[in-house]
Order: sequence, then C-alpha cells, then structure tokens
Amino acid sequence: MIPVSDLPRTSAGPDTAVDENRLEELIIEAQTALPFELPALANRCASALGLDSALIYLVDLQQRLLIPLDEVTEPLPVDRSPAGWAYRTVSARVAEADDGVIVWLPLIDGAERLGVLAVRTASLNGARMRRSRMLAHLFAMLITSKRAYSDWLAGLTRTATMRLPTEMLRAFLPPHTVGSSRCVSTAVLEPAYTVAGDAYDHSVVKNVLHTMILDSMGHDLIAGLTTSVAMAAARNARRGGGDLVDVVGSVDQALAQWLPDHFCTGVLCRLDAVTGVLQWVNCGHPPPLLIRAKRVLDGVLDRPPQPPIGLAGQLAPAVREVHETTLEPGDCVLLYTDGVVEARDADGAEFGLDRFTEFIIRSSAAGQLPAEVLRLLTHAILDYQRNQLRDDATILLFEWRPQYR
Repeated sequence: MIPVSDLPRTSAGPDTAVDENRLEELIIEAQTALPFELPALANRCASALGLDSALIYLVDLQQRLLIPLDEVTEPLPVDRSPAGWAYRTVSARVAEADDGVIVWLPLIDGAERLGVLAVRTASLNGARMRRSRMLAHLFAMLITSKRAYSDWLAGLTRTATMRLPTEMLRAFLPPHTVGSSRCVSTAVLEPAYTVAGDAYDHSVVKNVLHTMILDSMGHDLIAGLTTSVAMAAARNARRGGGDLVDVVGSVDQALAQWLPDHFCTGVLCRLDAVTGVLQWVNCGHPPPLLIRAKRVLDGVLDRPPQPPIGLAGQLAPAVREVHETTLEPGDCVLLYTDGVVEARDADGAEFGLDRFTEFIIRSSAAGQLPAEVLRLLTHAILDYQRNQLRDDATILLFEWRPQYR
C-alpha cells in the first residue's frame, strides 16, 4: 500500500495533460448515457484525465460484496480487500499493481455509500490523485441520478431472489444514510430479501431531521402494504408542512380509512439540527435509546406507552402526546424493532438489548462511521441466528453533531 499523504505534490505537466474538449464532450454524453454504458464511459473519462482506466463497483444489498459494473470482473469482499477498506472508511486507498498503481476511491452520494471506483494509472502524483477524486465524484452523481429508473442497476446489486412484499416495501425506502453538516441518520433492514412489515424513513427539511421506524403486524403482502401506506401518509403530511402531531395523525387516519383491520407500531422523531431539540411520539413501540459519552442513558427517553398507529373507532387515541428533550452535541438516538434484540442462537439465548447497545458503543468508540457501525451490527445479528432471522430486524441511528459544522 502507498500512503496517500506521501504522494508527490507536483502540478500537472505534459504527462498529465487534460483533454478539456474531450472531457466536456464526455460529461455532456453522460447526461443521456444508459446505466449499462457507464463502464465504457468511465474508461473514456479516465483517459481524458490522463489516467489509464476506471472501473465502477457498487455495494450489494447486504453490504458484503462490491460488484463490478462490467459484469466480467469478479466481485470483491467488503471486509477483506483494499476496495472494501475504501468503502468502509470512506477514504482513498492506493495499492501497487503490476503495471502501476490502483487508486480505490469511495463513491458517495452525500452521506450515502454507493460503492467504490478503481482507477488505474502508471504512476501517481498529486495531480492524478485530484483527478481520480474528481472522477469518483462525477460517477457517484451519475449513478445516483440513474439508479432511480434503472432495474439493471438494482438487479446487479442483488445476490438472491427478492419476495414480492419486500420488492413493494423497498420501493418506498429512502437511502440507507442521509444527513448534513449538523446531523446524520443511517438505517439498515434485514432480512434483506424477505422482509415484509418493518421499515424506516428519514428526511432532512431545511434544518430539521425527520426519522421514523415502523413495524406492521404479520409477514405477508398486507403487512408490507400497511407499512407502505403509513410511510406515504407520513411523507404527505411532512411535505405539506405538518408538524409531528399532524404526521402521526395523518398515518392514523390513512390506516383507519384504507386498512381498518391493520395497524403498526412505530416511533416518529423530529430533531431541530440547530438547537438540538428532539421531539418524538412512541406508538406502542420499544422506546428510543439515548447514547451519550459512550454509554446508554437508561430510561431517559422512556415514556408511558401510547396505542399503535392505525387503530379505528373507540380504540383510536383522542390525541397523540409529543415528548420533548434537548440533546447534547454528539448524542446519538437509536430506534429499533423487536426482531433485533429477540434474535436467538442455537441454544435459544436472545441477542438481547445489552449486547445490542454494547456493540454499537464499542464500534463507535473504535472510530467507525455510523453507517459502518450498523453494517457490522446487522452482520453480527445474522451470524448470531445463523442467517435465519425469525422476525424482521430494523435499526435506525441518528446523531446530532453541530460541532462539525
């Protein structure tokens, strides 16, 4: 490996000249390029930047493999490769190769990790490194813009057949990670290909972070439909300018009207990323957990339980109670479904809340990014239950970090 900090800080010379006209043509071409044309386009852009070649890898649905877009090269493991190191740490990694070097660069959409870009070049200096980063930024944006309508990209990152209820539910899910300079929210959901009733949502509206976790009863298409209706109703209220009471009320009304025999539990939160004021409503769900200074503050966010969402008639609550507290910089709030802590090993022992929170605290203290903490945690839960979860397991972690502004 070649330390990135040791690269020569030379300016561009004749050997690193950029064909600006050609590069402009390629950027214009990229706007209408089909997703399967991106591998060839990446190579042509690399050539225009004075580099040898570039290859795009996207992470698979469970974040275990980095899958090349050229469909010829073998996938790479996230946990045991220089490419995976770049993905896990969101940092550049340089490796020696027979014909020069390979620069592994993370592909990032805001706070969301998409995969990595492998750039080959005969030699590396400061100018070529900057151009490699530019190339990674360009193709991260291209992939983000095109994957919204590309079944090819979606199919490429799957390693198993997806059930219909899961297909429907995943169409509603936002990216794994969203955020700004003041806050970040990241989430994971398992089992990746057979989940039905669990879901998460997070959205940033100006300086406000909205988060939500849901758990519908059952594991069939109706469970997925219940969750999907709940998510649509919440977004409809948010986008109409509603506050937290309006959002919960909208979900209650939508489920009572369209699916009167079905309901879900959930926690909905609203974080003011300027002041740190956190509001939340807990509808029959495990209470949120507050992590501060590398420890869980037991019971700080516990409140008397309220009924689940979507109850009709006399069972419906007259009004939802909104709770409020003020976070401290660096605080993390953890939302989860019961399938996380109720996972059992071969002897029937539960994964448990203590093991769950200890894993998060230990990984965070080791310097892992929030998205990487949850990736490792879901793999640990799956391994604990021999990759056969008895219930859906969803985790959402958000952090208030105004000091990073």
